[in-house]
Amino acid sequence: MEIQENIINKVAQSGLISLDPADFYPVGDRVFFDIRDNLFQGLILREKDFREFIKEHNWENYTGKHVAIGCSVDAIVPTWAYMLLASRLTPFASTVIFGDLALLETILFERELNKLDIEKYRDERVVVKGCGEIPVPDSAYINITAKLTGVAKSIMYGEPCSTVPIYKNKS
Repeated sequence: MEIQENIINKVAQSGLISLDPADFYPVGDRVFFDIRDNLFQGLILREKDFREFIKEHNWENYTGKHVAIGCSVDAIVPTWAYMLLASRLTPFASTVIFGDLALLETILFERELNKLDIEKYRDERVVVKGCGEIPVPDSAYINITAKLTGVAKSIMYGEPCSTVPIYKNKS
């Protein structure tokens, strides 16, 4: 006697659309350029020394990289110093921002998510994928939620088989 079992994929039949924020991960190395290394006695920036560093440094090392410029110690750094760094990094780096690596990641994801065609999610039930191999900043989840609220029929977080309800369009 032969028994035939039909396996039904209820997740596939649910009509849920899965959106994985990791799909928007911007490729490229992330670098924090810490101006601390150019401070005299860890306190002040001396213009002559800094300009010498700017002239001698190999800026090509930043080609294609995403760079955050900042200072990790409490010191007075004049604005022009950051501007000078940006002017040298920009011809080589893919991205140059003022801030730390967390802010850099937020900005990179925001740029990519701004390309998201939200119309394809209109009146759809969307599951925003949670865990994954690629670290996604919380800001990306907030950005996605803000974009889809009022557009999607519903927004859930997690996996299609186990979701947390986030938003439901009442119309």
